[in-house]
Amino acid sequence: MEDNADLDHIVTASGQVCWEAITFNLRTLDNDEHDLNYKESVRLLGPVCKAVHLYLQSLNAKQFNDQYGIWFTWTNNTELFIDVFEAIKSSQPTAVALDLMKLTACLERALGNVFLTMGNDCPFLLRDLLASQELATVFGQDVMNVLRVFLGSPQSLNLRNILWHGFAAPAEIPPMYTSMLLLLTAGLGQILQKGSVPLHRPYFRLTQLEELAVFPDINEEAIALAEDFIGKSDFVVEIMLPYWREAVAAYRNQRYADCVILLLPQLETGLRKLFTIVNNCPSRILTAESTMLYTTFDEMLAKYLENDDTNQLPIALGEPIMEILWDLLNHQEGPRIRDHLSHGELDLKLFPKKMASHMVALAIVLLHRCCKNGNEIAMENECLRLIISSTSSYCSRFHPIGRLKQQLRHCVGSLRKWDEIPRPSIEQVSERPWSEYWSQRTLATSGSLLE
Repeated sequence: MEDNADLDHIVTASGQVCWEAITFNLRTLDNDEHDLNYKESVRLLGPVCKAVHLYLQSLNAKQFNDQYGIWFTWTNNTELFIDVFEAIKSSQPTAVALDLMKLTACLERALGNVFLTMGNDCPFLLRDLLASQELATVFGQDVMNVLRVFLGSPQSLNLRNILWHGFAAPAEIPPMYTSMLLLLTAGLGQILQKGSVPLHRPYFRLTQLEELAVFPDINEEAIALAEDFIGKSDFVVEIMLPYWREAVAAYRNQRYADCVILLLPQLETGLRKLFTIVNNCPSRILTAESTMLYTTFDEMLAKYLENDDTNQLPIALGEPIMEILWDLLNHQEGPRIRDHLSHGELDLKLFPKKMASHMVALAIVLLHRCCKNGNEIAMENECLRLIISSTSSYCSRFHPIGRLKQQLRHCVGSLRKWDEIPRPSIEQVSERPWSEYWSQRTLATSGSLLE
């Protein structure tokens, strides 16, 4: 009854979000509305999240769609939020975590669209976007502070970063937070109803797939190989096994975006584990702390550690695999797949199979590298040998030097084709009305040169 009483103040019978009842639970430091007391705000918002979660669980899909579907149109992805609701109803930990990752990415993209109705350069980082004056002008500072409690700072719940960087195991993040963010997104749509709906930026297109291609096609044998390695490889953190298995299942079911979204954090977790072993820094594998920077792809792929020692990970993996990782994740001319996915810049419904195949093959290579009897398995398995051998001579396609080499090869190829260009005959040239003029000019020029 207490939860229902709380809910009556949070959501009206018609589904309108009562923001005042939610923002009432925010606490600040020194009476500064920007300096949130995250710990206390999270504690006070806990019962609100629980009440919202129980409320959404009491609805069926039709009731939810009828009540809230219209309020997600501002995100340009209503279908995704309906899927999030169904994941909450399913109570499957991996599904809830996956859909929370997709929700945060889509919400960031939508908020960026709103920002651009007021400003020009949209912040790259979500925490900077949530702290912007432009969004505070549209939604109100208290509303933005609520979002900052869930997403906006290392001192906050920081749900987006904890998930996308591979720190949260299945079921570690309570589903009530997903329910809360779902309702808050609808509430933002209700606020926007009173103003103009933002224009939606076009999605980023992955045009580098042919250049990135290095691995053979992933067939059922390769998928079975991945499944086998998942249970044997030290690259996998045991508590994260459900994510790996769900990623393989997603690929089998042609849910290619889901496959890659699930794999990316696990590749980062596995590489973080290997990074701490080869560099003898076990403390760096700790879960994300609010008071220190955690180890991410950027640091793991760097040449030197923060203490200027040489990073041993490139030596352990080999230069070709490091080049593949750099091309996939970091180089500006490359697909930068994690950035584009986590910031909501890709159309998940049109996600290319080639990219998912590339990710699965790379995962197999890394799983094999950390498997105790990996070489024995490779000797007996032709499919695995083909995947492993395809990395041996890889050179970066998206490093600036690599791009320059490609441009030079293209120019040389074009120059070689000049001899194939058809030339006009002398008769055709002489038939031109201006040919006599140019002939005289040519003779005059030749004469002056002879002098």
